Amino acid sequence: MRYRRFGRTELAMPVFTCGGMRYQHKWSDVEPSEIPRRNQENLEATIYRAVELGINHIETARGYGTSEMQLGWVLPKLDRDRIIVQTKVAPFATQQEFFQTFERSLDYLQLEYVDLLSLHGINNRQLLDWSLGKGGSLEAARQLQREGRARHIGFSTHATCDLILEAVRSDGFDYMNVHWYFVNDLNWSAVEEAHRRDMGVFIISPNDKGGKLYEPPPKMVELCFPHSPMVFNDLYCLARSQVHTLSLGAACPSDFDEHIEALKHYDRIDEVVPPVESRLRQEMRRVLGEDWCRDWRRGLPEYTEIPGEVNVVEILRLWTYAKSLDLVEWGKMRYNLMGNADHWFPGEHVGKLRPGILKPVLSDSPFADRIEATLHQAHSLLVEAPQTRLSQG
Repeated sequence: MRYRRFGRTELAMPVFTCGGMRYQHKWSDVEPSEIPRRNQENLEATIYRAVELGINHIETARGYGTSEMQLGWVLPKLDRDRIIVQTKVAPFATQQEFFQTFERSLDYLQLEYVDLLSLHGINNRQLLDWSLGKGGSLEAARQLQREGRARHIGFSTHATCDLILEAVRSDGFDYMNVHWYFVNDLNWSAVEEAHRRDMGVFIISPNDKGGKLYEPPPKMVELCFPHSPMVFNDLYCLARSQVHTLSLGAACPSDFDEHIEALKHYDRIDEVVPPVESRLRQEMRRVLGEDWCRDWRRGLPEYTEIPGEVNVVEILRLWTYAKSLDLVEWGKMRYNLMGNADHWFPGEHVGKLRPGILKPVLSDSPFADRIEATLHQAHSLLVEAPQTRLSQG
């Protein structure tokens, strides 16, 4: 395993994190007696395999159902000084709700403290205000820090980049969990700003949200050869010193194997990544044109500024990679969440687009005359039955 300094926390963070949202029994709390023995055995085997590999950062959340409770049956068996435990609690309108929820997390984990406590899902303006406002959840988290029950405070986010930058620039946080990888560079300015402020940077779901790379299309396999798309994406992210750890949402012990393969090339990242990235971008330019690949995002408003909250930026991002690199199944998975995943995947898809409403808000885009037709192409390519988040069942 390789380790990086996790910003101002000074923690030696493994470059891979054991994420805790795929091996638990249920997405809601249940009685301990309802946990199947086989499920718990698999969870514990996954944790032991992670620690064996040097992945000593174990990350979960109050919103992950039985994950905390099930981890609480194994974490006390490990050397507490050698593991980094992170949980996440959503911002609330009142500090009392935040404190009560954190207490439940700590009880389930059977720990006296967590190393990392995140405000979970600062995804919109209201949740940002609940976090940063006077008497808000950030103040509550800092109180827990003073009491020694949470050593470092951060936040996780699925927000638009402008809100992420506000959270970073508040200087209230030691680290952040954020989306950034080959198929999503929209948040790079926030990553750079976090780096300037010496914050730890944790990348959320680079394998699933980052392209469904555990089931890559043949074109991606061919273009990434001799490496797998997953290995390439790991190395692509870790080639940036601003990035410290990538979350691996392991469902079983073998889910770490392909990522460990990436570490064989860790000392040659600067040799391995550029030729693969060059082939991928060359193919994107061939299919979409150099002007689109370079400037498609320029001048586009966020979904909050578009009538009907159609998420134009996100739809065009999905289309760009689905169309050029055949990441269609990934695009479908993401596209059909729109309108069904609350603030975790905000905005509406093209089915909610009314004729003529976009023209007034697209004047700053160099592709203003193409975007509406492209959105309809995206809809035709990606629309299927509505999807829900894993936590929605």
